[in-house]
Amino acid sequence: MKNNQIYLIVLAALFALTSCKNSTQTKEKTPAIWTEEQAQNWQTENEWLRGCNFNPSTAINQLENWQAETFDPETIDRELGWAKNIGMNCMRVYLHHVAWQQDKQGFKGRINKYLDIADSYGIKTIFVFFDDCWNAEYHAGKQPDPKPGVHNSGWVRDPGDLLFQDSTLVTTLESYVKDVLSTFKDDSRIVLWDLYNEPGNSGYKNKSMPLLKKVFEWGWEVRPSQPLTAGVWSAPLTDLNKFQLENSDIITYHNYEGPEQHQAAIDTLKSYGRPLVCTEYMARRNNSLFSNIMPILKKENIGAINWGLVAGKSNTKYAWDEPIPDGSEPPLWFHEIFRPDGTPYIQEEVELIKSLTGE
Repeated sequence: MKNNQIYLIVLAALFALTSCKNSTQTKEKTPAIWTEEQAQNWQTENEWLRGCNFNPSTAINQLENWQAETFDPETIDRELGWAKNIGMNCMRVYLHHVAWQQDKQGFKGRINKYLDIADSYGIKTIFVFFDDCWNAEYHAGKQPDPKPGVHNSGWVRDPGDLLFQDSTLVTTLESYVKDVLSTFKDDSRIVLWDLYNEPGNSGYKNKSMPLLKKVFEWGWEVRPSQPLTAGVWSAPLTDLNKFQLENSDIITYHNYEGPEQHQAAIDTLKSYGRPLVCTEYMARRNNSLFSNIMPILKKENIGAINWGLVAGKSNTKYAWDEPIPDGSEPPLWFHEIFRPDGTPYIQEEVELIKSLTGE
């Protein structure tokens, strides 16, 4: 009887231990997605977000922006001041794991410095971790000079093709994401974490799915107080879109089309019952304008984050597929609001933006 009792006690203890272990494993794998109520509370707290994808005019890409030798707080301060003057209150800013890898503490210190500058103007920040756009290869140190008249000639992916060539890279990426998220997980200056820009771009398609899933899992393990998202951008990428929409705390998206197509996208995304932020829009050649899109976004209480603030080394005043090899002025700027000296490209646009933002 005693032996049976001991056996039962041991068996019960083993069952409890196994159950606890399985519960822990399940908990680690279970998505820690915000409830719709949490998401709506976030929107109420932050009201209408409006701003730009921001890269200082002196940086050709993410690495030139964040490396110690070329980090440029003076230009950042000046240009964010221009944004503040037209009523912008949010910037979307790209990070890069190489800048963290070469100087972890310095990199985080520069993030903090950037946040101090932005916060001094009442500007909150959306940080972006990974990106499938533009150049596949990258390196630390001096970055390339711009190619005259070529849109984003020096912008780099993260992690790009290296992910498929180096099986150990994912361990570095996990440490990077968790370190940055853990450091700034309760920082009120950060309004949103954009985990992966345009997954599946550059022909990757579903090759990007494993990293997309991993970065959400890493985010859930840290579970910052700010929401996590990855924006949808291409209708044919159905598998990626489904995962992004079902696992984002806040729904984000890109749309560079005219008002009718943009409104149709909004109407579809509203069905998810979560706040919306358009994290890329405004391409003048495509009839995606401040005049016909920004009023829609304000009316719908959708965050309005256009591409580009100040024309500079990224060359995004030139269109995606229309290079001007001699570097002369394009007949119509594709992106950007200000010239490098702070004068507006189109004064009437700036007046419209100010009327919508209340400045």
